[in-house]
Amino acid sequence: MTLAALTARGDRYSAADLHDKARELKRRRIEWLHWGWLCVAAALGLSIGGILINARLITASGEANYALRQTAFLGIAVMAGAVVALPHYRRLHRLSTPLLVLVLGLLIFVLIPWVPDSIVHPRNGARRWISLGVMDFQPSELAKIAYIIALSSYLRYRENYRRFFGLLRPLVLTFIPMGLILVEPDLGSAMLFLPTLFAMLIAAGAKLKHLVLIVALGLAAAPAMYPLLKPHQKDRIHALYYQIRGDRRHVQDIGYQGDKAMTLVGAGQVTGAGAEKAADLVEYNHLPERHNDMVFAVIACRWGLVGALATWGLYLLALMGGMLTAARCKEPFGRLVSVGIVAILFAQMTINTGMTIGLMPITGMTLPFVSYGGSSLVAGWIMVGLLVNIAMRRPQYLIRESFEFDNKPVEA
Repeated sequence: MTLAALTARGDRYSAADLHDKARELKRRRIEWLHWGWLCVAAALGLSIGGILINARLITASGEANYALRQTAFLGIAVMAGAVVALPHYRRLHRLSTPLLVLVLGLLIFVLIPWVPDSIVHPRNGARRWISLGVMDFQPSELAKIAYIIALSSYLRYRENYRRFFGLLRPLVLTFIPMGLILVEPDLGSAMLFLPTLFAMLIAAGAKLKHLVLIVALGLAAAPAMYPLLKPHQKDRIHALYYQIRGDRRHVQDIGYQGDKAMTLVGAGQVTGAGAEKAADLVEYNHLPERHNDMVFAVIACRWGLVGALATWGLYLLALMGGMLTAARCKEPFGRLVSVGIVAILFAQMTINTGMTIGLMPITGMTLPFVSYGGSSLVAGWIMVGLLVNIAMRRPQYLIRESFEFDNKPVEA
């Protein structure tokens, strides 16, 4: 806003007042009381809850002390989130392309077969991790953040995606990292990109009829993708099918993990089985990945339905904080980043808890902030740091409202 614009508002201001107001408008405006703190509170509650779960139930059976390492990871993650929250988020727009290229390079790097095992060590046939010595780094976690930033940068001042064929570029931008992650293979992480894309397109003003048509075409083409799945991915779909039918012939093979998870969830009932009994149930039921993908089953066993609802409540608190941050941000890039972060975290929570209680096939996906793992925790707190960054920046004066369209035909 220029000094001339201030003068045009009337002659009720003196020259000194006008100069003072001009300096005020140019000054960076930071607000310390904002909706982003809801996201911080939710993430901190979930992270501490994950550490307590690892300390009291999972490590009680004599396994490695995950709790101490997760505490160290949490310290690193919070510092990473604080660093991300400091510089203005609009600087990320200029870094969006280099960051996406870097991440795609890392996703390709883990797939190169002649990379030494000391750097990329396959686990259960999957090549997802790069060894950093003190911890393993999972590029797909960084890919989520880079994708949100790159898509927000692309959509922020365009409106060609309001045409059906204008959606092709956002889809291509989505399928590139999604395809590389599928090849690892990591079906769980790959599943997060499409819900995030649709949420960001809706926030940017894409037409719902076009998105519904894309979903219908995708569902129609889904059976053709079945032969491309890996054998273990097909087994997980079969296990869910048999489970829905009540067929227990496969609970000792392809349905083992799902059956054990639902057994522990049911054992918690309403208020939980108690600390000692829950620890025994977790140990003697031999639940695979109890500290990682299946940690929600441990929560439900210890605290029952009350604990499950409390966990979902913390995610809803983060969702509310993120959406209020997006609603308050008038700048399109910041608004889209906020929506993308909330969408990907909420989709990940929904899929993880859904597979634990038997509503979705098991896909090997962590529960954000709760599951053991350095990469997942650091990535989650970086997202929280970005939300705080956006929430603490006060809206600029007289900025054009984001994603307002008239009825003019969209130019090519």
